Amino acid sequence: MHSPLPLYSPEQLRMLETRGIEACDGDAFALMARAGQAAWCCVLKHWPHAQRIVVACGSGNNGGDGYVLATHAQASGRDVRVLRIGPPATPLATRACADYLAAGGVLVEALGDADLIVDALFGIGLSRAPEAAVAALIESINAHPAPVLALDLPSGIDARCGAAPGAAIVADRCLQFIARHRSLRTGMALDHAGELELASLDLPATAFDGIAPAACAYRVDALQGLFPLRPRDSHKGRNGHVLCIGGEAGSGGAVMLAVDAALHCGAGLASAATRTAHVPALLARRPEAMAHAVEGVEALAGLLARADVLAIGPGLGQGAWGRALFDAVLACDKPRVFDADALNLLAQSPQRLRTRDVITPHPGEAARLLGIATADVQSDRFAVAQALCERFGATVVLKGAGSIVASPGGAPAVICAGNPGMAVGGMGDLLTGCIAALLAQGFPPRDAAVAGALLHACAGDAVARDDGERGLLPSDLLPWMRRLANPVRR
Repeated sequence: MHSPLPLYSPEQLRMLETRGIEACDGDAFALMARAGQAAWCCVLKHWPHAQRIVVACGSGNNGGDGYVLATHAQASGRDVRVLRIGPPATPLATRACADYLAAGGVLVEALGDADLIVDALFGIGLSRAPEAAVAALIESINAHPAPVLALDLPSGIDARCGAAPGAAIVADRCLQFIARHRSLRTGMALDHAGELELASLDLPATAFDGIAPAACAYRVDALQGLFPLRPRDSHKGRNGHVLCIGGEAGSGGAVMLAVDAALHCGAGLASAATRTAHVPALLARRPEAMAHAVEGVEALAGLLARADVLAIGPGLGQGAWGRALFDAVLACDKPRVFDADALNLLAQSPQRLRTRDVITPHPGEAARLLGIATADVQSDRFAVAQALCERFGATVVLKGAGSIVASPGGAPAVICAGNPGMAVGGMGDLLTGCIAALLAQGFPPRDAAVAGALLHACAGDAVARDDGERGLLPSDLLPWMRRLANPVRR
């Protein structure tokens, strides 16, 4: 299935489960049987030679899915054992456990040797840290050499937000039931879910009627549809003029990277307003850019008037010079992208922005903008992105693993690309220039933010695929950003 992929919240998944039971003529166990069967098919597909299988079952219906899988494994002649954290506590799980035991199933109290471990401890209802005994089991599973298949989501992950409030399973693969989970696409969940797979359990399409996705996931395959072909008679004026503002003493490279990204992503013109000392280096690096020495707001006024889009923050600093330029941009009625020190200055003097503006905070900047701790940002990235959008009235790109784009009046987008090699200074400057360039070319703010963040992340993945993650440099992305922003002309 091509992206964007619809993603759903726990509340929506429960509603879909109810509709799934209705589609099974009210037989809830029939839906559980489908889930267990789908899980067993997943085992056969990915671990066909696994003979010793341990299924860790909780007391709820997620455990019931595990018992059904174990019953199928038992019937196939596998050496299957169920390690449970307590007796079944729901009618469905009780029935599934009874069927397993009636088929000769074995219960054990320790993991032992295994070719595969199935995590069926908790479903989407857990929103707190697992208790000590369960946490110890989770840690022992994580320490075991066998691969792990998680059913629905890795136990210990909060299905509402993807955070891990305590111990959490680190799975090799996660089989989601009915629909894709929003929580597994961003933040801490990315280090726990492994490869994601979906078992729809044959729900009819009508089960989704009236349930709008809680978010949408964008992967590399979405790029082709995000970047339209240019008309044959295009000229530079049609593609916009981006003015990048920043580069305090000692930070000239940041604004240079932003200008470079704006040009590589298709801006018709790109200018830089920076300290005088940086102009020669910028022209030597990128002669296509228009570099302007700006030592005060007086020199900035004419540049603001000529630009179509403003990008402020890369290397700006928080001193008197940066503050003066920041205030001038705040007073300017042009689409703007705020990043880096522009966000720090905004946090010091919070004010409502415009709907055509874009802000691109990393978790630390987001925390300062909202007056909370960085850990609070990472504990619920969806809520924080939405809070930023509501407070400042602009489109938000909350950067990080699984960047989230939140915009006024729309469902958030999750960027399912990028890699740890991109955690290096200067990457955000590229993104700033890229989004500004797309705004200048006429992209609406949300589209510019989604397309820019996805393009940036996919370029990083392309570089990492060729040369590895460690030592990846922001400037390495520029050729790939240009390449990926150009759909094939047929």
